Amino acid sequence: MNKIKNALISVFDKEKLKIVLNTLKKNNINIITSGGTFKSIKKFGFKCKEVSEYTGFEEMLDGRVKTLHPKIHSGILFKREKKIHKKQMRKKQFEPIDLVIVNFYPFEKIIKGSANRDKVIENIDIGGPSMVRSAAKNSKDVTVITDIEDYSELIKELNKFKGRTTFDFRKRMASKAFSLTAYYDAIVSEWFNRDIGLKFPERKTFFGKKISQLRYGENPHQRSSIYISSLKKNELDLQQLSGKNLSYNNYNDVFAGLDILISNLDFPSTVIIKHANPCGISSNKSALESFLNAQASDPISAFGGIVACNYKINNKIAKEINKTFFEVILAKGFDQGALRIFKKKKNMRVIDISKFDNEAKTTVKFFDNSFLLQEKDEIVFDKKKLKCVTKNKPSKEELKDIEFAFRVCKYVKSNAIVIVKNSSTIGIGAGQQNRLDSCRIATQKARKFQPKNLINSVAASDAFFPFADGIKTLINAGVKTIVQPGGSIRDKEIIEAANKAKIKMVFTGIRHFNH
Repeated sequence: MNKIKNALISVFDKEKLKIVLNTLKKNNINIITSGGTFKSIKKFGFKCKEVSEYTGFEEMLDGRVKTLHPKIHSGILFKREKKIHKKQMRKKQFEPIDLVIVNFYPFEKIIKGSANRDKVIENIDIGGPSMVRSAAKNSKDVTVITDIEDYSELIKELNKFKGRTTFDFRKRMASKAFSLTAYYDAIVSEWFNRDIGLKFPERKTFFGKKISQLRYGENPHQRSSIYISSLKKNELDLQQLSGKNLSYNNYNDVFAGLDILISNLDFPSTVIIKHANPCGISSNKSALESFLNAQASDPISAFGGIVACNYKINNKIAKEINKTFFEVILAKGFDQGALRIFKKKKNMRVIDISKFDNEAKTTVKFFDNSFLLQEKDEIVFDKKKLKCVTKNKPSKEELKDIEFAFRVCKYVKSNAIVIVKNSSTIGIGAGQQNRLDSCRIATQKARKFQPKNLINSVAASDAFFPFADGIKTLINAGVKTIVQPGGSIRDKEIIEAANKAKIKMVFTGIRHFNH
């Protein structure tokens, strides 16, 4: 551990800097600094040397070039034990820089608050990340600090080891520094990609900031955390009002519920999710009826699920919700009476989603060392291209249920069959390896919980029917209208079966697989 002789400080965020300066002074460490940091340090009453004085090179181009100088980077990068490096440093009369404290221009903050492209570009930090990379690369000899939260540990190290730091500390700080520069560059890259409308660049980098450590993952033996990856916001915009912290599985269900809620459902709508699959969805002029209908779709599966609403929950609705055990309640606000009711159940998470806004235009799935990236499925179907393939034609009212059913299908795991009546699901068959089983499950649930509504109901399939057995199962249960993409080699056979049963069938030409 070499004694630190010179420290270079260049920080946009000056918070807590004074306590570090006190420790540097105590350990007789010289300070080199630049721009606003120089003014702040002088204002705090500490001695320091400005970068331009140290290098003998005045900063130029409106401050774009100031720390990008051989004397700075040689001081950081030279290997202290290497003879040729020592010789070169002596020849140039360059001194070592043993401590680098840097945080960057607030690019992330600027893009979230400004649409001015020139302003955004000027807040891309070049010198800061360059110094941080140099220091992190040479962590055998140099300490790099990029996070204000690490100031306290730096102070402990310097005080304990008399102006020195341990190699273990330097390695940890170097790891953190490279994570920061990668994160920073990824944000800049993503901003540029979005600026030119590029969704699938040749090289794709993801960025994320840890929000919190979760108790565990899908199962207790798995560790997990949640991160945010956004160019627009710093938080998830999910305001938790009461209840335990959200778990991994809670988040998974919450995201599934939000995905459906923001899909332009008409009227007050309620979505009940269980294991990332909807088990009940309803849109109704009455918010209360919307909840009751969604729950009635599959009350057994609803138990222990989450409720997501695109309306404000009042006292009356809260009383109905409270009759069943739910893990999470999401809504666009809560009356005081509703909150009092929910808070009686200390474990139930109550979350206000009023500020939630969808941002991403793509979805991603990771596996080992690869990932799949695709555009979001943002269409339902083109009404102009709907094709009624049977002799009997649907009415305007039936067309509403056709759209509702096919919209819901987008969010049910494939193979998916959704049966609806009056903008409410009455039977959902999800995640089966064949479409016939999905038809059987959907009709079985409808028969069990909504037998009266099965008569003259509408069924949607996320993909075509490969055989007529699936539609026959639906028809035998009471379904009178079926909407599906079409495109099977047996479409003719399936249309004949529909005509024989005198039902209505509509082809959309759009498939909605959700795996």
